[in-house]
Amino acid sequence: MGEKTSRNLHEAFVGEAKAHFRLLAYAEKAEEEGFPQIAALFRAVAEAERVHTIRNLKLLGEVVVKDTEANLQASFQREEKASGVYYPQFIREAEEEEDRRAVISFSQARDVEEGHAALYKHALRHMLADTTPVYYVCEVCGYVAEIEAPERCPVCNAPREQFRQVA
Repeated sequence: MGEKTSRNLHEAFVGEAKAHFRLLAYAEKAEEEGFPQIAALFRAVAEAERVHTIRNLKLLGEVVVKDTEANLQASFQREEKASGVYYPQFIREAEEEEDRRAVISFSQARDVEEGHAALYKHALRHMLADTTPVYYVCEVCGYVAEIEAPERCPVCNAPREQFRQVA
């Protein structure tokens, strides 16, 4: 693949991924405001953007889907790197620039990523035992709880009402 094509695929990936999540946020707002038909449109277009995102990643060679055990291990390693390398750097740089909101966001994300790594380890046990746990995601910081939502989020202290069950 040529350098320009690689760069363009990366830019397209970033743009499509941003569009996907932006449209999901728009859909939530439309639902809150009582416009379910508009929310459905935003979700449909968001799904199309997700398809574009995955296609770009595959062309870049960054998505290699293997067996579930290998995918769990790769996901575990990525979470470890995010929490141990990337977020600590992001935190230091935000502190240097005295951006308190970014420090809090990066710190919470780092802590959540550590939890994700643990969940991937647990998932292998669930896979072998053929059990299906229920997961709850904190809508404030992204913390994932297994089995039941806690009274308060251990990362950001949000109340149980801020957790959403994910199937």
